[in-house]
Amino acid sequence: MAAVQGKWIKLSQKGTGLGARSSHAITLVGHEAYAFGGEFVPRVPVDNKLHVFNVQTLTWSVADGTGDIPPPRVGVTMATVGKTIYMFGGRDATHKELNELYSFDTSTNQWTLLSSGDAGPPHRSYHSTASDDRHVYIFGGCGVAGRLNDLWQYDVIEQKWVKYPTPGENCKGRGGSGLAVAQGKIWVVYGFSGVETDDVHCFDPIQGTWTQVDTSGEKPSARSVFSIVRIGKYIIISGGEVDPSDLGHLGAGKFASEAYALDTETLIWKRLNDGLGSDDHPGPRGWCAFAGGCLDGNQGLFVYGGNSPSNDRLDDIFFFTPCVDAIES
Repeated sequence: MAAVQGKWIKLSQKGTGLGARSSHAITLVGHEAYAFGGEFVPRVPVDNKLHVFNVQTLTWSVADGTGDIPPPRVGVTMATVGKTIYMFGGRDATHKELNELYSFDTSTNQWTLLSSGDAGPPHRSYHSTASDDRHVYIFGGCGVAGRLNDLWQYDVIEQKWVKYPTPGENCKGRGGSGLAVAQGKIWVVYGFSGVETDDVHCFDPIQGTWTQVDTSGEKPSARSVFSIVRIGKYIIISGGEVDPSDLGHLGAGKFASEAYALDTETLIWKRLNDGLGSDDHPGPRGWCAFAGGCLDGNQGLFVYGGNSPSNDRLDDIFFFTPCVDAIES
């Protein structure tokens, strides 16, 4: 029997949460997961409440935010630096792409509009976001005039944007890609460029250079809108859309359910034995809200909701704990 390389747990929920939806965002601050945005009916934003899920008590609540409260939106992303949440972009109820950057101080529940207009990245939705201990990174997405492949950095201390060099033609504009910070580099994994892609690119901010990465091993099939997390030197992905619907965003494509780990040192992929088929496994899905975080002292991946093969929006929550020693064996 193959060694178990990761474990999924389905979390119970108390209180009133977001309910079923997709194209929303979630990020963790300590033991609380903050969720915003999304849709139940395709392209129709549900609300602009900031819902909070306590991963210790498994209870939902709503943060009574003040200040510059963002309007409802879909295709939005969030990331955390310290105890502050940063939210960027998305698409509003009129199907307009957005480019405001907001912060939410979890100590005071205060929303602040940090930038908009020409002060930062152009308008977009279904982009990718990652963060480290000082910066928020934005890559690609669906822009006003097509899919994008630009990379931006926001310095939360200096409160200013920096645009990095644009990658070469091999890194086509795309939405729904994975973005992660590992080994001091920023990694762009797969995404949808009009077709599902299976390429990996990384940017070295010290050298200011892009590299298309040649990976090997048990390589995942081309996909987009999957869940992603960085654990140590590994980039771990789960699920995603592997074949888009003929109806576009209005329909359900074909979704994957497997989890894979990319070793960013050896550039070798490995498919993980993660209990596929068990009641605690999330199964095939995409367009989920996801974030890295800790549960019971274990670092892993939170996955909330998303779209299913039946085109029904989901409202369940899972936590995946990878076993790094088993991955390496």
